Amino acid sequence: MAEAQMVDPHDVVMTGENSFVRLSNDGGATLAERVSHWRVLWSPAGQGHALFVQSSFIGKACRIYADNASVARYLQRTIEPLLYKEFGDLSLPVVDAEFRRTGSSLSTVEERIVSSEDEIILSWWDLMAPFVLTMPPGAMNRPLGVYSTFIPARSAQLCVNGEFSGAKVFPQERFGKPSSSCCLAWSETWTRPRG
Repeated sequence: MAEAQMVDPHDVVMTGENSFVRLSNDGGATLAERVSHWRVLWSPAGQGHALFVQSSFIGKACRIYADNASVARYLQRTIEPLLYKEFGDLSLPVVDAEFRRTGSSLSTVEERIVSSEDEIILSWWDLMAPFVLTMPPGAMNRPLGVYSTFIPARSAQLCVNGEFSGAKVFPQERFGKPSSSCCLAWSETWTRPRG
């Protein structure tokens, strides 16, 4: 009997978290708010946090907040263009910000991002059963693979400078698993073929 391969053969691109909030006013046909929150524990650019935002509160332009600009730029060059092309625009400025998480993964999780001009609060609650997403490089025609523990939220909100978005979470099945448009994505590792 052949010995099972216990070590993934690919190179690690980054490991950490990439939770997201995607809210809609029309059940998901279009997005009113799109937010990608990164907590990078390891990457070739170091560790840190980055937030990519496209929101009705800040106009149509995307914004980037980070406590390590090199991490934000690394994500823009490697992973974000695979998820949402507009977040990969390297001409966007990176705004310095502080990041803090509060709450509990068994009730409500809150991420607070504070810059000199803005305060953004992301909240997830009414959490569903977690599942592990396993996508090796090449899956869905992506050059990178991802392995992540998704904890979908039935409820989530975005608050920007004290104003709350009225757009809503919508159901979004993922590969046969009940999920939503707003998920905590923890223990996340992105990989690429070796060499």
